[in-house]
Amino acid sequence: MKLTTKGRYAVTAMLDLALHNDQAPVSLADISARQCISLTYLEQLFGKLRRKSLVESIRGPGGGYRLALNADEITIARVIYAVDETIDVTRCGGQQNCLGDVRCLTHDLWMGLNLNIAEYLNGISLGELIRMNNVQHVAERQDAILLKDFTHKGGLNPVTTH
Repeated sequence: MKLTTKGRYAVTAMLDLALHNDQAPVSLADISARQCISLTYLEQLFGKLRRKSLVESIRGPGGGYRLALNADEITIARVIYAVDETIDVTRCGGQQNCLGDVRCLTHDLWMGLNLNIAEYLNGISLGELIRMNNVQHVAERQDAILLKDFTHKGGLNPVTTH
């Protein structure tokens, strides 16, 4: 499957945002620290996510981002498509010109896989991911590590102070 870092990071960042959405607006710096994603890259991704009405930005002190919709309304496919990613395992991008100008022997196989992947990603939301035990466990560990790093460095709690 051709899913680049852009799609993976967008899903990871949106899941982080969804996990912390009940608190104050979430800063991209906090997401960057928890998920080890470049702040500059997150800014680019969130610009696209905002234009697709998946997140809203809150300006000023204490500002950051919030989900624009309920986490159960945001599918993983929607996040991936919002950052201009495609989900395609064919060599031809679905154009049926896999071998020069003609369709390859396995074209239907890969198109069927595309449909199954799209169906799966359209069928799972950020809300469903949040409710998975492993996701909660990992998020708690990330928050604890970030808090430990900040308090060790004499900073404020990054989870509640933005």
